[in-house]
Amino acid sequence: MRAVIDRIVSLSDGGSAAELEKYLSSLKDDQLIKVITSSALKGKMVGAIVKGIFEGSPSSSTEGSNRKLLVYQHCIPLCESGDLQTEVAADIIGLLMLETHTLSGPSLAQLASLFVEAIKVGKMGSGKSLELFPTVLTALAACESLSFGKGELSGEEYKKQLINSLCSSRWDPQCVIHLTTMFRDVPLSPEELQFLVEKVLRMFTKLDLQEIPPLVYQLLLLSAKGGKKQILDGIIGYFKEQDIHQEKEQKHGESLDLEVLSIPQDQLRHVEGTAILHIVFSIRLDHDLGREFLKSFKTSYGELCPFSAALMLSVARIQRYEEQVFDLLKGAIIKSFKDEQLQQGSKFLQDVLPGHCSVAQMILDTVKNSVFGWDHVTQGLVQLGFFIMDTFGPKPGPFGKISEGSSTVARTPNQQACKLGGQVLLQGFKMHEPIRGEILEQVLNRLVTKTASPVNHYLDLFSDIVISAPMILLESSSKVTETFDHLSYLPLATVQGLLKAVQPLLKVSMSLKDSLILVLRKAMFSSQLDGRKSAVTGFLLLLKNFKVLGSLSSSQCSQAISSSQVQVDVHSRYNSAANEAFCLEILSSLRRCLGQQADVRLMLYEGFYDVLRRNSQLASSIMQTLFSQLGRCYESEQDLLPPVKLEPCITAHGDQVYLQEPLGHLVSCTVQCLLCLQNMRPSANPNADDSDGEEEEEGYQSELQTILESMTKRMIKSELEDFELDKSAEFSIGSSVGVKNNIYAVLVMGVYEVLMEYNFIKANYSKSRFEELLQLFHRYHKLSEILKEKSGKVRVPSHKTPRSLLSLGFVSTLLTVLFRDSTQSREEALSVLRSSGEFVRYAVCVVLQKIQQLEETGHTDGPDGQNTDRTFRFLCDMTSVLMWRYTNIPSVVEEAGKKEKRCSLSLLCLEGLLRIFTTCQQRYPHKMAQLLTNMEIAEDDQQQDDADVTEMNFFYIRQFQRALFTQLSGGEEDFNSKEAQLLVSILSVLSHQLKPSSQQFVQMITWTVKICKETSFEDPAFSKGLLSLLFNLHVLYKSPVSLLLELCQDIHSQLGDIDQDVEVEKQSHYAIVNIKTATTAALLVLSQVDRVLEEVEWLIARRKSQTTSDKSDSGEATQTEGQQDPIEKAVTLQLGTLLTALNELVQTALLSGTCTITLLRELRRTYTILTTLVKYYIQVCTTQHGLLPARFEKLVKLSGSHLTPQCYSFITYVQSGEFSGGDDKKKKKRNETNVAGSAKLLRETKAIPDLIFSIEEYEKYLITLSKKSKVNLMQYMKLSTSRDFRIIATTVDAALQEQDDTQETTESQEAEETQEPKLKKRKQ
Repeated sequence: MRAVIDRIVSLSDGGSAAELEKYLSSLKDDQLIKVITSSALKGKMVGAIVKGIFEGSPSSSTEGSNRKLLVYQHCIPLCESGDLQTEVAADIIGLLMLETHTLSGPSLAQLASLFVEAIKVGKMGSGKSLELFPTVLTALAACESLSFGKGELSGEEYKKQLINSLCSSRWDPQCVIHLTTMFRDVPLSPEELQFLVEKVLRMFTKLDLQEIPPLVYQLLLLSAKGGKKQILDGIIGYFKEQDIHQEKEQKHGESLDLEVLSIPQDQLRHVEGTAILHIVFSIRLDHDLGREFLKSFKTSYGELCPFSAALMLSVARIQRYEEQVFDLLKGAIIKSFKDEQLQQGSKFLQDVLPGHCSVAQMILDTVKNSVFGWDHVTQGLVQLGFFIMDTFGPKPGPFGKISEGSSTVARTPNQQACKLGGQVLLQGFKMHEPIRGEILEQVLNRLVTKTASPVNHYLDLFSDIVISAPMILLESSSKVTETFDHLSYLPLATVQGLLKAVQPLLKVSMSLKDSLILVLRKAMFSSQLDGRKSAVTGFLLLLKNFKVLGSLSSSQCSQAISSSQVQVDVHSRYNSAANEAFCLEILSSLRRCLGQQADVRLMLYEGFYDVLRRNSQLASSIMQTLFSQLGRCYESEQDLLPPVKLEPCITAHGDQVYLQEPLGHLVSCTVQCLLCLQNMRPSANPNADDSDGEEEEEGYQSELQTILESMTKRMIKSELEDFELDKSAEFSIGSSVGVKNNIYAVLVMGVYEVLMEYNFIKANYSKSRFEELLQLFHRYHKLSEILKEKSGKVRVPSHKTPRSLLSLGFVSTLLTVLFRDSTQSREEALSVLRSSGEFVRYAVCVVLQKIQQLEETGHTDGPDGQNTDRTFRFLCDMTSVLMWRYTNIPSVVEEAGKKEKRCSLSLLCLEGLLRIFTTCQQRYPHKMAQLLTNMEIAEDDQQQDDADVTEMNFFYIRQFQRALFTQLSGGEEDFNSKEAQLLVSILSVLSHQLKPSSQQFVQMITWTVKICKETSFEDPAFSKGLLSLLFNLHVLYKSPVSLLLELCQDIHSQLGDIDQDVEVEKQSHYAIVNIKTATTAALLVLSQVDRVLEEVEWLIARRKSQTTSDKSDSGEATQTEGQQDPIEKAVTLQLGTLLTALNELVQTALLSGTCTITLLRELRRTYTILTTLVKYYIQVCTTQHGLLPARFEKLVKLSGSHLTPQCYSFITYVQSGEFSGGDDKKKKKRNETNVAGSAKLLRETKAIPDLIFSIEEYEKYLITLSKKSKVNLMQYMKLSTSRDFRIIATTVDAALQEQDDTQETTESQEAEETQEPKLKKRKQ
């Protein structure tokens, strides 16, 4: 053996090729193989031997060629065996590579099949020799021809066959990565590349999870050859499936098959993180890859998943893609919410497309997944959160006004998107320490800088952060302190929100509290009114929340502010003493405010009651302050009238008069605090140590009571003249005297109201006290009547009824005793109040006013107005009273007695109910069920299950249905339109609470249809409400097109045809449509048509994006019209019925004006959507050569035969109607009609060319489709003549008669067009 080796090497070095060849020929194949193997294993001289053998085996001779092949066939498995040292194997492969191009064609073919076989049986585990394969394939491709089977193939073709067979065979999972690496060096055609990538992607699931990232890396390198989209989609698709599988496992736990090995979640997330890093790295280097990645999301957000969202956020760190990525995500989020809203609002869409993928959920999942060390995603999440909140946050109203009180529930897609941004940031803040500082800083910056637009969404976020992680916030308290410095410059609403949010922190951090107090003290002396208001707000909040020892905790103290995770003992002896000193100090600061503007004082008066209720130890200071303040305006001489001095309450500046002291609020605050103390004291500890303090307080209380008693007596005696207010006084806003009198009147009315409340509570149902109360009311009423009468003359918008000073709790109690209290002992006293119709009416009006304020701002004036729980309790009480009053005393009884112009009490009660239901749905949507159940049931059994709640809701719906039915069953003369409208509104609010799948909902819709079919009252307003209710219910039940068709037929038969000679068949499906209400109905129908068109347009767009994303799938769907795609079928059917309905409307003699313009617009939109559908089919025919569905052909036929010709006649009708109408009007006021007519003409003439354009556009694309699909669709279209050139005989006659006045008598727009050239001729 040794001799053989030496001999080969020496001959090779000697350079005598002939001798070497001769010697090698003398050796047997086995000997050669042994020589190579032994030297390879020893790692000595193997390179020289192989080189020698190659030198002595010239390719020209068959023997030499075979010997070379033998070496290759032996060396390749030897290198794969793993027995050789790495360097030795690498040397051998290197030598083999160099010699490959000298091999003959058949040898190369044999070698290649050797490789393919080895791969198939899985012998290429180490992948060392695979480096040789690309060289073999390249050499093969260069061959002229090779025998293949019985024939011959060119080298290129042979290579294709090999690659094909290789990709079709089974690969050993171990060698997938090696093979992918190898293929990077093989020249591949696009088809081969696609085939290969598909194979590798299929292998993903067979591999161990840890091997995925290196394979992803190799695939990305391979993407340099092409197939970028396919590779990215494959990788993302794989992780998407893994995520879904993981989620299922978590949901169903162990119940899944045990054979499927579950992947640990953290392991999957780490692998995903690594894959993301690889992809982002590749995108940084290859911008085409980045473009391809983003392009796939531009078409549809349906491709998004938590993994791809994370990937996008990582890509956003590359500067050139940042803007694009956030725009894409923003678009996807808002589109997802809009689509969801559209689908929820329409049963038709839910049936066609059942599922909906929620982008919001994916992004929240991404936040959740980013816990596993995805630092490269977190930065993107922060940016995304703020980007969404900035873009979709609330916008300032007109003139930069900031709307008061945000509604609690996110309803519109914009609000939902903004809420999502907040959730992303809050979750991010909780999970990732490194980004906390940045989130906090950005939120606080926005609170300080965005003074012009509302910042409620940032305040909510900040408040959530404080509640969820107070201790973390304390670490960065310096940022909060910095924000405090800007307090006096911020809008009041922002200050209130901010201070409420930091409340839990102030209890824990002394330094934070001190810095806040310093800032507030400075703000007290701010030159800006808002700054001083902010100071008052801040101080009042502090007083409320720092308890002084011995304060009685009133049961309503559990407000949201104190709900924090920070539990600190604020009640310890030291703290409470410090708190007392601290609170008294604040109170002395606040006293200074009592010398400032009315607005500042007002805030104090409204805040004192809450402070007292939560911190009763401060009572004496507060009462003392109020007492001295009241003393300034109170006339202490008992014989003098009136008991209040009004002069100190106003101040003049130049010739302007201003309110200085809101007297009503001052008295109200005093009364509320007094009553609150008297309620608390009996429950206090009777043997308290602090007897001096007690006596002092008793003194205040009795003194105040005396003052209030005296005030009541004297206010009853005082005439209006005593206040310089009587019928002759001037109340015009223009003069300073008028302004002064207005201010006086409002103050006096306020005092009357407060005294009424005080006396009612003190009266304890004594008849004489109630009579006094009524006298107070009569005084109040007289003054308010004068104000109404005076303001009635001058239409000034500022004359709203002043807000009532009665508290919500009192109004609620008053309502109950007036209507429902049947206690025997109170009967006599209450009859005094009940006998006064005006007083009862006033009580109900105040209730309405309070509910309206609650609906608009989310809170009411007065004590407990800010406390949502108590407010809700009062709402429940009032609802049951109003409901009882309305159902038990029929309005007919009332109306018989009085024939007055104003609303009856029943109507007011009904309006109150409507307002309460609407408010509850806006402000407390989750408490609606509680409101309804509380109306009947005591409060202890709150827990109702769903079925009960639905039943309860339906019970009330039936009550209101009965009331409406009673209204409708009377004659038309007894019909009260206002009441019927209110009932319909209430029914539509309550029906929102029914689930569309429930039995009750079906009953509701059946009832509504029945009423619409049977009611024939000629009341447009009522019919509008009823039809709106019908449409809103119907759309959740099934598609409304058939309903629209029936209504259109009714409208047509009621209004008659545009051609007066045509007799329309009398049809009446719905009696509610009659000659008076038909126009209203037509407008409503058109708005519904618009809605259906929007849904159809959305579906077509959806189908289009599906077709582009998966051409292969939809190919089969459109192949045969027997199994037409469900979306296309639904679209065609909807449009078919709509065209029939519009065909009815287009022939109807509608009144010119809004109705005709709307119809023209809807027709234009219909044709635009038909065009979109035609374009879609053009696309289908181009890409898939499918047949056109028969349904679609029918639709085109319908549009050509029924709609287009009618459209042209309708256009003629609109134009002629315009002018004939003009003739009659000439007899009336000419100028007015000219102005109105010309404006209308302009609007309509704009709608007409638009419609004609869209019809022609539609026909143009139909011609294209006819060519593509080889179906003549134009056979159904008649070419129109009505607008190209029209001679109107009457016009021509008139023109011949009066040639001079040609221009005036021309009536038609078309004729005008033909005249223009004549004018030009004259000029020549």
